Amino acid sequence: MKRWWWVGAGMLIVGFASGALAQQNVMVLYGSPDRDWVAAVAAKFEKDTGIKTPWIRASSNEMYAKIDAEKANPQGDVWFGGTGDPHFSAAEAGLTEPYCPSNFADLREWMRDPIGNCRAVGLYAGPLGWAVNEGLLKKMGKPMPQTWDDLTKPEYKGLIAISNPTTAGTAYTALVSILLLKGEEKGWEYLAKLHKNVAQYTKSGSAAGQLAGQGEVAIGIVFLHDSVMFAEEGFPVKPVAPADGTGYEIGAISLIKGAPHKENAKKFIDWALTPNTQLIAKDFRSFQLQSNKNTPLPDVVKKHGMDFEKVKTIKYDFLWASKNRERIIKRWSEQIFTQAR
Repeated sequence: MKRWWWVGAGMLIVGFASGALAQQNVMVLYGSPDRDWVAAVAAKFEKDTGIKTPWIRASSNEMYAKIDAEKANPQGDVWFGGTGDPHFSAAEAGLTEPYCPSNFADLREWMRDPIGNCRAVGLYAGPLGWAVNEGLLKKMGKPMPQTWDDLTKPEYKGLIAISNPTTAGTAYTALVSILLLKGEEKGWEYLAKLHKNVAQYTKSGSAAGQLAGQGEVAIGIVFLHDSVMFAEEGFPVKPVAPADGTGYEIGAISLIKGAPHKENAKKFIDWALTPNTQLIAKDFRSFQLQSNKNTPLPDVVKKHGMDFEKVKTIKYDFLWASKNRERIIKRWSEQIFTQAR
């Protein structure tokens, strides 16, 4: 039976006979980062190993839905990258299965096993922070924010952008970070205050940083690697890490349960967690901190005054965030977003 997959804006089509593939030296890659990054990884794995690597790219939530729809007859082998929460939810739902890579000890301890038992392995991490248009703040006579509490001060009213947690994982990471940093009761009080200062909620996570770069707001709440990306593109933004601590995302890599080419899938996961492979990310403006301790932080990150390994982070509970996602987003949508600004 021939299958045709149409994926994302690029409408990538991969056609193959599923029965024939199972008998070939193949590893089917499902990827959720930037399309060109996924393509480059697939091409390099095929070149390095001789294993044919057809690939498909879709956002994390779309890929979760695809894997769930295929659970009775899995078509993919490895789910590579994308926001960790859907990976962790997939593990909880039994859509993926545990695998501890052979180079597990080489991974940063806090990133290697986010929810335990190797049910999803950390591929990269990105601390949450701000893209700040320092020039605009100076022009308006306003100080640089230093802490999360600063963002609720009256002088920043109408000067903040953040994505909407119903559409973007960045904003959900921000919600969870505040609730964990301050405790739920005080955290919800804080989010109500922050809401009054927000000028715009964007659909995508990084768009808030672009608004800051364009001068439509002064502060965009984004992942710091996105702030670095905008600064490198020439936008007048400065990456700033909150001094009182911040949450972070972990992009994961998962072995799909019932993978038709499981041994090749395991080889891919081991290979994907090596420094040479992880360095591919920077070629596609993806400046996250990679999970292997021996993978250097891109020079461009330090050029813009950031060292992600020195950012003060909170103890982020990924499993709690995954299990409470529906409740938290529902409460934010009904009790915070509906308030007047």
